[in-house]
Amino acid sequence: MMRKYKIIIFWSDEDRAYVAEAPELPGCMAHGSSYEQALSSAQEAIDLCLERARVLGRDIPEPKGRRLRYP
Repeated sequence: MMRKYKIIIFWSDEDRAYVAEAPELPGCMAHGSSYEQALSSAQEAIDLCLERARVLGRDIPEPKGRRLRYP
């Protein structure tokens, strides 16, 4: 089953790189020197986070899609 999680990408002056977060998967982040590289790295990070959750028997959150909100 393919799951689609939101990825937020932003430029970090501190890191001098693009940072990509999957907010629905706490701690799932990646970075890259370009927007495209950060996106690709984030997709790999999501796969790794989900695989690790499966191995550890942890619950995997359903993607929220458009219902994702920030304070």
